[in-house]
Amino acid sequence: MNPRATDRARYDRATAPLDAPLALVDLDAFDANADDLRRRAGGKPIRVASKSVRCRALLERVLARDGFAGIMSFTLAESLWLARAGFEDILLAYPSADRAAYARLAADPKLAAAVTVMIDDPAHLELIDAARDGGTEEIRVCLELDTSLRLLGGRVRIGALRSPLRDPAQLAELARSVVRRPGFRLVGLMAYEGHVAGVGDSVAGRPFRSRAVRLMQSAARKELAERRAAVVRAVRTVAPDLEFVNGGGTGSVQHTAAEDAVTEIAAGSGLYQPRLFDNYTSFSGRPAALFALPVVRRPGVGVVTVLGGGYPASGAAGQDRLPVPYLPEGLRYDAQEGPGEVQTPLLGSAADDLLIGDKVWFRHAKAGELCERFDTLHLVEDDRVAASAPTYRGEGLTFL
Repeated sequence: MNPRATDRARYDRATAPLDAPLALVDLDAFDANADDLRRRAGGKPIRVASKSVRCRALLERVLARDGFAGIMSFTLAESLWLARAGFEDILLAYPSADRAAYARLAADPKLAAAVTVMIDDPAHLELIDAARDGGTEEIRVCLELDTSLRLLGGRVRIGALRSPLRDPAQLAELARSVVRRPGFRLVGLMAYEGHVAGVGDSVAGRPFRSRAVRLMQSAARKELAERRAAVVRAVRTVAPDLEFVNGGGTGSVQHTAAEDAVTEIAAGSGLYQPRLFDNYTSFSGRPAALFALPVVRRPGVGVVTVLGGGYPASGAAGQDRLPVPYLPEGLRYDAQEGPGEVQTPLLGSAADDLLIGDKVWFRHAKAGELCERFDTLHLVEDDRVAASAPTYRGEGLTFL
């Protein structure tokens, strides 16, 4: 029996008493992926991206392992919730305009000590001060650096549209704005190189594109390493007690960790290993998070229909944003229908071996977004469900 068939048999046995749709996390694969991330980080701590996990029990599990420290959150409301739940050292990865949450942060010593907010504009400081509502706690602040690669004199830009701050002088000037302003403390710098960490460089069937991506990423890593080091030097002249410099992502852990200027790495998707992270030359993870849909029709030879399935991931719309049928092997979408809101036809010879009520296992394109579809993750060890843990949704929370 090949490894995928073995996994299917394990998952079917483990979830035999449970009705689909359902989602699981294979804890052996999750832990192996965590070990691989730690190995690639080369001794630098990994800050776990909560948007890629979205389950408190699994955040606790990975943070209990050597090599992992702190959370990178995605909204301010989530940050406060996690801090109240006992998590410490939470870095909000995106600027917020949540005035009510800022008021709670500024009024609570525990929250203010645990949460660091992101800014890239003096207007963020103005907004926070206007939202304090009498709260006097010092707000921990991190600055974000634009990591995009600029070519042809800036006419070509490769990378996410994030921070407007690009050069050392700009970051140093905003750093001065923070340290001069009462009620704030500058503690960190973040630079997320999404065009390196989040873009696969070995896409099956696309050798020329893959080669172009590798060339781009090589140039981007070199340019960013030099610029990031210069920015860190400039910011440290203003704030010599800077606590951390965060960089990286699942796809670039080992490269970012090699930079002396970086003190910690961010990663999260590599724990679940969604399908978008299959296309890298530098590492390979084990699929750890899957969801199952039940067979509810057998329309004809070589066809079954499962319930639900239309769970596209965020980003520019395309085939790579769709979940893929994974187990049993040999199933594909009907090109005329694709994954549907309430039902999904699947084609292939493997369909003829499936009965009404059988489970088909899928992999989501992106990591934590799967948890917005399911309220529970069934945590599988060997061929049994060792525990079931609520997702954020299962705890009644949808932060975005």
